[in-house]
Amino acid sequence: MARGSIRIGAGAAVAVGAVAVAVAALTAGCGSTGSQTEPSAVSPAPPAALVAEARPIGRGPRFQPAVSGPVLGACTRRLGPRDGVHIEVFAANRVVLIPAGIGTRPPLQLSEGRIASARCYGELVTLDPTGVVLVRAGMHPVLADVFRSWGEPLSGRRLASFSASPGAAVAVFVDGRPWGGPPADVPLRRHSEIVLEVGPHVPPHAAYTFPPGM
Repeated sequence: MARGSIRIGAGAAVAVGAVAVAVAALTAGCGSTGSQTEPSAVSPAPPAALVAEARPIGRGPRFQPAVSGPVLGACTRRLGPRDGVHIEVFAANRVVLIPAGIGTRPPLQLSEGRIASARCYGELVTLDPTGVVLVRAGMHPVLADVFRSWGEPLSGRRLASFSASPGAAVAVFVDGRPWGGPPADVPLRRHSEIVLEVGPHVPPHAAYTFPPGM
């Protein structure tokens, strides 16, 4: 087993370094030039738009629900070619963390908070808690499939452990634009940026930078 890896057997919960993810988000773009006295060594302030979109990860199981749903589709030993989709969930002005391990079966091997291997992989999977969902090439799932495999509810009024306030509904944005249909029907198209919200409005991102080859 590689250094820094951990194996998780059947029946054990997938534990992911949410704190590490939060730290990475806070420190992204920050650097050092080796001098603390010269003005040029100070990193510029982030754009106001990015500050407006930033939210902390919520604490507790409501904001970090574990995987409890089924593996959808054929569970194959190889991950195979995948299309990446990015999903963000906000509730009560906080991030609801989409966990690693959706659509996988143990035993799992984790390395640096990311699933390096699993017994098998379903139609859609998450390998880390970044919100990236990997969809098997040639399949055409919708957002309801992600929440079903996660084990969390999704409707026009319900978003995971949270409900919209009276007279309100779950807000959905696809590539920065409002989605007019039911949240469950949003198609998982390659490189889509999907944002779901209940509570105070969070300015949605219009795009996500996917790793090469995804």
